[in-house]
This record gives sequence, structure tokens and C-alpha cells, in this order.
Amino acid sequence: MFVRPVISDEYSCSHLLGLYIGAGRLESTSRGHRLRFDFDATHPGIVDDAEASMTLLTMGRPVRRRVGPGPSGTIIDTTWTGWPALLPRAGPGRGNERGTALAPWQQAIVDREPEAFLRGLIESDGCRVINRFKTRLPSGRVAAYAYPRYFFSNPSADIRGLFCASCERIGVRWTQSNPRNISVAHRDSVALLDTFVGPKA
Repeated sequence: MFVRPVISDEYSCSHLLGLYIGAGRLESTSRGHRLRFDFDATHPGIVDDAEASMTLLTMGRPVRRRVGPGPSGTIIDTTWTGWPALLPRAGPGRGNERGTALAPWQQAIVDREPEAFLRGLIESDGCRVINRFKTRLPSGRVAAYAYPRYFFSNPSADIRGLFCASCERIGVRWTQSNPRNISVAHRDSVALLDTFVGPKA
């Protein structure tokens, strides 16, 4: 049984919960428990965000950044005794097969900081794209249109449910495009997500 750590920064905690659920890995080492993320270095803003949240939440523990596999991989990790109690799905086996549920105290933090949680989820398993289409008008002219939308993709129904619940909490309208993809296309909802997520940087 791990003792829940003192949460020094709830925004960073909620952000890391979203990032970890989507793309994190918890490893046991001889020095303790290490939280690791494998990122695409072409999105340095996401790497910087993750590093900042890890540093703030662990009250200043150093975060190691190194070159990852592939031509554009970046790995960041840090060791902290609080990770196993803080993060869901901390255990053996494939994460999607274990299911994902937040403890009541984790859910309370996510409910207080839903924007940070959604930002982490979208940074790990989502994207903002421009949807383009053409249509023929009654006049015969072909008009081209383009509008932004967000997608969140994850094979776990539990994780998609967490995403949708946080969307609903702040008034973001979503639809399920297919069994693993959630779409946010309503103009006002996209504009709201743009205020704290935006295109991957």
C-alpha cells in the first residue's frame, strides 16, 4: 500500500494524470519509481509542458531529458517515491487490459482542474486538425470550406469516458466518430478548447 503524496500543485497533478493515462510509463528501478514519457521532439511545447508539471509536482526533482528512439524521439523521466500512489494503472500487464479508473481523490482534483486534464489527454492521444470539404451550391459554383476540430483517440472505453466526462464538465460538446475516436467539432466547443489546448506546438 503506497501512501498518497502531498499534492503541491493540483493543476500540474491533473495535467500529468491526463498525460500519463495516454502516454506515460511507470518503471521500477533500484532507486525507486520512475515516470517516463516518450515524446515526438517535433512538438517541443508538449515536452516542456510535461517537464514543468513533473518538476512542480515533485517540488523540484530533476527531470532528465534525452534523445529517444527514432529520428525525432525525446524521452523525459524523473524518479520520485510518490508516483505509484499518484498514478492509476500502476501495476503489471498492459494498461488497456487492466482498465483505468480514478480514485475519488484523483477524480476530485480532475473535477477542479478539468482543463489541465483535457490538455494532458489531448497532448498524448489527441490532435487539432483542419477539416476541409467542398460542396456544390445551387448556383452551380463549387465552394470550399475549412473548419478546425479536435480528435481524441484511445482504444480504452474507460479512458474515452474520462475524456468525455471532463468535456461535459466544462461544456464541450463531443460525438463518437467510431469505436475509438471522439470528435469535437462544434464551433463554440472548439473555441473553448483552443483557449487552453490549441494546435500541438
